[in-house]
Amino acid sequence: MRKGVTAVWFAALAGTAFLPGVACAQVSDPGPGQGAPVKKLPDSDPQETQQAQQGAPQDEAIVPDAEFEAALPRLSDDINAPLEPIPDMGKPPVTQPATPGSVTSQIESFPPPAAEAPEFAQPLIPLAEFKVEPVKIEGVDDEKVTTIRYTVAVEGLDKIGLEDKFRDLSALEDGDGKAANAAMVAARAREDEKLAVRLMHSLGYYDGTAISTIEQNPKNSGNVRATITATPGALYRLAKVEVVSTPTVPPGLLDRELNLNPGDPIQAERVQGAEANVSLRLPQQGYPFTKVGDRDILLDEETHTGDYTLPVELGPRASFGAIVTEGRRQVFDVDHINILRRYKPGQLYDSRKVDDLREALIATSLFSTVSVEPVRTGEVGPDETEVVDLLVRQNRGRARTLAAEVGYSTGQGFRAEGSWTHRNLFPPEGALIASAILGTQEQGVTGTFRRSNAGQRDRTFQASASLNHSDFAAFESYTGSVAVRWSRDSTPIWQKRWTYFYGAEIVGSNEDRYNFSAGGRDRGTWLIAALPTFIGYDASDNLLNPTRGFRLKANVSPETSVRGAARPYARLMVEGTVYYPVSSSIVLAGRARAGSIPGVARDDLPPSRRYYAGGGGSVRGFGYQELGPRSPDGRPVGGRALNEFAIEARYRFGNYGIVPFVDAGQVYEGIYPTLRNMRFGAGIGGRLYTNFGPLRVDVATPIARKPGESRISLYISIGQAF
Repeated sequence: MRKGVTAVWFAALAGTAFLPGVACAQVSDPGPGQGAPVKKLPDSDPQETQQAQQGAPQDEAIVPDAEFEAALPRLSDDINAPLEPIPDMGKPPVTQPATPGSVTSQIESFPPPAAEAPEFAQPLIPLAEFKVEPVKIEGVDDEKVTTIRYTVAVEGLDKIGLEDKFRDLSALEDGDGKAANAAMVAARAREDEKLAVRLMHSLGYYDGTAISTIEQNPKNSGNVRATITATPGALYRLAKVEVVSTPTVPPGLLDRELNLNPGDPIQAERVQGAEANVSLRLPQQGYPFTKVGDRDILLDEETHTGDYTLPVELGPRASFGAIVTEGRRQVFDVDHINILRRYKPGQLYDSRKVDDLREALIATSLFSTVSVEPVRTGEVGPDETEVVDLLVRQNRGRARTLAAEVGYSTGQGFRAEGSWTHRNLFPPEGALIASAILGTQEQGVTGTFRRSNAGQRDRTFQASASLNHSDFAAFESYTGSVAVRWSRDSTPIWQKRWTYFYGAEIVGSNEDRYNFSAGGRDRGTWLIAALPTFIGYDASDNLLNPTRGFRLKANVSPETSVRGAARPYARLMVEGTVYYPVSSSIVLAGRARAGSIPGVARDDLPPSRRYYAGGGGSVRGFGYQELGPRSPDGRPVGGRALNEFAIEARYRFGNYGIVPFVDAGQVYEGIYPTLRNMRFGAGIGGRLYTNFGPLRVDVATPIARKPGESRISLYISIGQAF
């Protein structure tokens, strides 16, 4: 037993060789139990003091310093010498393992485990079917989520014009001043720090920094204020601008279209816009395969400048070649597509003309998908260009359309019009249209053949036949007509500056009228031949909902009516509209119209060919055809001249609008619109703006109303009044 204790003691002595400083500290400043005297504290217990002075019992005497130093192992002066072996202190006695029986006899015996419940052996419920039902505690309401309120302050960004943009994108501002706790406010503030730095970088302040602070405001109120403090630093500017590319024709084309110069601020929007301009403008000037590479900007922190390098792969300078087409369900052959293009083979390539061809194909509404892209041929073209063909990929879409339109107005009642169209029954673009009108005062059917892009782009040929019955306040008629027309029309997809039509029309009409010679109403049948023509100029910005610009229209229709004798005359009409934006939400719109029918007496004109005024498309506040001279039986007679005026203030908010308006007009028996006896109507309208045009509801009343005139007139239709 003594031998084992000695081995431990020498091991302890060997360990102290590595901690001499600690050992010295213990000896130089002895404490209780190490031979140091114990000082008696004033409040100490006498019994405890006596025990401390006696010391704790020790198994061994204290080793003197000299003996302790002598016991330490000697260290070699060579730090690379191998370690000395540890002397054999003896091996501990080997203990024989206990026999199983003896171990078992020493362990307390336990009863066998209980049988496992059968529920534990069942398979687990699939995660998708697992449902957690909230725990309901009787008498306890659900805990309300507490929120704190905060305000946001921004410092430093207003100096460089970024505060408004920062607030638009801010996570703090997006939280509307509410958060679940202060930690959420701090998280939003950290995101806004990064946002402020990104915004400063976007303007060229690459040394910009931002910090956020959160503090109660006022103190102990529970409300906090988040402050974002930004320090922009110096503005970085371009020092050198280099475009790595092959030479262009004409020289300097790339530098001119990039338009970045030394000294310009390194602003992200400006740089990205300049690169986008290269991608847009180079294909418009003969380089269809231009590819703009990744820019490189090397910043100098000392001079606050940056060297800009942009690689550009030009590709060949090209000229237009032929059109080729592919697709499993093609609509047009190459010959018809050639009618739609606005360039000639051999001209310098211009991507705007390619886009124009694509838009013309889309405007036919005959494709499910269609694309136009340049294809290299390797052939040499004019002026050392390469000929490129245009590949038209086309897939046929649905060619049939059902359409309907419903309207209502006081004096005219309900009017519903429906149509069925097959747009390509007679290829190419030969359409068959069947339409019908069903209304309170009008019924009719019409069949139309229409050939779009007939031998020339944007030219339409149309032939139609119709049967109509009209029962208006001015007259009742049964009419049959056939007509042909060539036209150039605007559509919502393709609004054109100049439009026109010309054609011929033959009408047979049985109508009633007031016969002033006989002093009563009678019926008559007229045969009418007409050559209607129209020309229009449209400088507005939208076909169905214009907000700026103007339009001019003129109609001339030489006609002859035959009832016993032939009476030639001409129907003339001019109209102008103007649209002026007062602000982003208010548009002033005005309209003026004047018409005249020279060459025939009013009573010799068929009632359906006379001019009338009043109604939703004329002078609101009055019923349909209500203005103008009247017969002794109180019904409108119509006239040979008219004038109309209207002004509206179109106020729009979101998808809704309010439109106050004033209309004026009159119909005259003579051929000159003299502006005498003008009648006025005023009202207000509502608008619902949709993707296919505004829905219009107008309510109006006549000013200085006369007996028999409507107090209130209501008009419902699609599109603006003008």
